[in-house]
Amino acid sequence: MVEHKHCETAQFNVHTRVLTLPMWEKASNFVYDMLVGHEVGHALYTPDIDWLKEHKIPPQFVNIVEDARIEKLMKRRYAGLSKTFYRGYGELAEQDFFSIKGEDMDKFNLADRANLYFKIGNYVQIPIDSGEEREIIDMIANTETFADVLEVSKILYQFCKKKQEEENKTQMDSAESQNSDSEQSASELSDQEEGENEEQEQPGETDSYGGTSEQQPQPSSHGDDTNEEPEVKTVDSLEEALKNLVNQNGEENVYLEIPKLDMKKIIVPNSEIHQQCEEVWADQEAENYDYVDKKFMEFKRSAQKEVNYLVKEFECRKAADSYARATTSRTGVLDCSKLHTYKYNEDLFRKVTTLADGKNHGLVFILDWSGSMGQVMEDTIKQLFNLIWFCKKVSIPFDVYAFTSDYPLVKYNEDGSADMENCRFAYERRDGTLHIPEWFSMMNLLTSSVNAKTLDQQMKSIYRIAYTFKYYCTYKIPVGMSLSGTPLNEAMICLHQIIPQFKQQHKLQKVQCVVLTDGEACMTKYDRELQRRWEEGPFIGTGTIRYNSFLRDRKTGNTYSLDCEWYEMTDILLRNLQDTFKDTNFIGIRVLESRDAGAFIRRYCGYHGELHDKTMSAWKKQKAFSIKSSGYSTYFGLSANALSQDSEFNVADDATKTQIKSAFVKSLRNKKMNKKILGEFVELIA
Repeated sequence: MVEHKHCETAQFNVHTRVLTLPMWEKASNFVYDMLVGHEVGHALYTPDIDWLKEHKIPPQFVNIVEDARIEKLMKRRYAGLSKTFYRGYGELAEQDFFSIKGEDMDKFNLADRANLYFKIGNYVQIPIDSGEEREIIDMIANTETFADVLEVSKILYQFCKKKQEEENKTQMDSAESQNSDSEQSASELSDQEEGENEEQEQPGETDSYGGTSEQQPQPSSHGDDTNEEPEVKTVDSLEEALKNLVNQNGEENVYLEIPKLDMKKIIVPNSEIHQQCEEVWADQEAENYDYVDKKFMEFKRSAQKEVNYLVKEFECRKAADSYARATTSRTGVLDCSKLHTYKYNEDLFRKVTTLADGKNHGLVFILDWSGSMGQVMEDTIKQLFNLIWFCKKVSIPFDVYAFTSDYPLVKYNEDGSADMENCRFAYERRDGTLHIPEWFSMMNLLTSSVNAKTLDQQMKSIYRIAYTFKYYCTYKIPVGMSLSGTPLNEAMICLHQIIPQFKQQHKLQKVQCVVLTDGEACMTKYDRELQRRWEEGPFIGTGTIRYNSFLRDRKTGNTYSLDCEWYEMTDILLRNLQDTFKDTNFIGIRVLESRDAGAFIRRYCGYHGELHDKTMSAWKKQKAFSIKSSGYSTYFGLSANALSQDSEFNVADDATKTQIKSAFVKSLRNKKMNKKILGEFVELIA
C-alpha cells in the first residue's frame, strides 16, 4: 500500500508492506517519479530479514550497495524508468543535492564515491583508482541478490575502515613529530624572556604553555580515532537536501479501509420478518385486507406479459451465447445421405455440434427503505416483483435485502430478559475504518429459498406495507419496518460479504446486483482513535470524511480519493465493488418524480452537450433512460407516474374515437418503455 504523509523522507515498511511517501510538491515530475521508483524498488526487492545481528556492517554501507542493485533491477523490469532516473539524478546533480560543489572528491572515501558513481556518475567525473577500488565498484554493479549485497557491503566497509586506519596512523605520526619539535623549541627560551617582570611573565607563560599543551595529542584520543567508523557524507547530504522538497504545511492525509462485518448482527432473517408480520396482523380482521390483497392479485395477473417477455429475452440471449461458444467436430461415421456426392465432396462424415453449458445465474436485490420512498414504494415494489417472478420462471436464485436504520436492536429472551448482543457493533472498531452504525440493519424481505406458496404470501405482505406507506392506511406496520434514513453506503459495504456468501451458498458462476432507490445516501463517517485527557486508554470516536481522505482496498491494491461531494461517495463504493467483483454487474434503478428528473440527468450528463440532450429526449418520449457514466454498470431512470399507469388497452363502452385513440397511444407508450428497459436489463444479466 502507498501512503502520502507529512514526513521528511520516504520509507518502506517491509513488515506491513506500506510505502510511505512525503509530500514532494516542490519536486519536478522526473525527480518525483525517480524517488517513487526508488522506493518501489525497495518494496519489490528488499527482503524482510533482520541481517544486522548476523552481519556487523553499518547500515549506510548496505544502503549504498542495495540502492545500486534495486535501481538496476527496476530499470530492467520497467524499461521506461531508465530515462526517468537519468533525468532525475541530472536535476539533483545540477542543484548540488550531494553537497560536492567545491569539494576535492579525491579525499572522499570509496563509499561516498561509490554512492556518487551509481547515482550521478553520468554528470560528474568520479575518481576511481584502478585495482582494488575498481574491483569493488564492479562487484557492486554486478550484485543480483540481497546476499550479494551483504557480501559486497562487508568488503566495501572493510576497505574504507582499513583506509581510514591508515590515514589516522599517518596523522598520528605527523602529530607526534610536530609535538617533539615544539617541545624542543620551548626548552630554548632566551634569558631575556626569563628576566622580564614577574607580573607580566607569569600570565604570558601560562597562555603559551596552556596553548601548547592543548594542541598536544592525548593518548586516549588517539585510541578513539582509530576506533571511529567511516562516515558516508553524501548519504546524509542527499537526505537533508530532499527534505527541502517536502511541503510540511496542510492537513495529514487520512487512509480508510472497509471493515469486515459480522453479517449475523446486521442481516435480519427472512423468517423473523414475516413472523412479525403474521403476529401483528393476526389481531386484525382478515377482511380488512381484502381490498389491498385484491389489488395485489390484479397486478400479479397483469404483470405476466412483462414477465414472459423477460423470460423470452433471457432464454434467447442465453441460447445465442451458448451457440456462439458451440464447437463442431467429425464423428468418423459415414453420413449415408452424402454418399451420392462422393465424386465432388470429400467430407462424407457425420458431424456433431457440442453446445457449451450455460452459466448459473443469481440476483441480489437491494431495496431502499428510507422515508422518501413512501410515495413511490408501491411502484418500486411492482418493478421488484416483476423481476422476482422472472427469476422464479427461469429458476434463478435471488435474495432481497432492504436497508434500514429503524429495526430494533434489543432482543428479548423467553424469560423476558433483554439480549444486548445485537446492540454491539458488527465489526472490530479501529482507527481508519469506515464507520458502520450500531442501528444499521439489512432486512431479508424475500428469498428464493422458500417454496412458491410461502413466497407468494410473503410478497403479499410486503405489498400490504408498501400500500400503507402510499395511502396512509390504518394497517399496522410491524415493529422496525417503518421507513427510516438512507444508509445506502453501508449497504454497499455489506455487499463485499453478501455477494461471495450468496455465490457460495447457491454454487453460482455469475451474480448480478440490482439496487432500487430514489435518492442519495446519508453521509458516511469513519472510526478515529482519540486520546481524551480524562481517560487513560484510547477512545474510538468518529470523524468526518473530508478532502484529504482516501479509501484503499488491500485486496485489489486500489486507492480512491474521497475528495468529493457527499452524494458522490456511493459511486466510489460502487467502483470499488466493480474492481473487486469483475464478473458482477451493479444495476441501479432510480424511481423519479417528474420534477427530479432534470437535476438527476444533469448530475451525470452535464448541463449541455450531446449526452445531455439525448438523455433528456429519451425521458420526454419514453419517461425512462439509462446512464452509463455513474458508478453503476447501468443506471436506469424510471418515471414513478409512468410506472403507476396501467399499460393495458382499456376504454369505456361509450368511448369516443378520440378517447379510444388516446388510450391506445398511452398503452403503446407504456409498453414501449417497459420493453426497452426490460430488454436492456436482460442484456446485462444474461
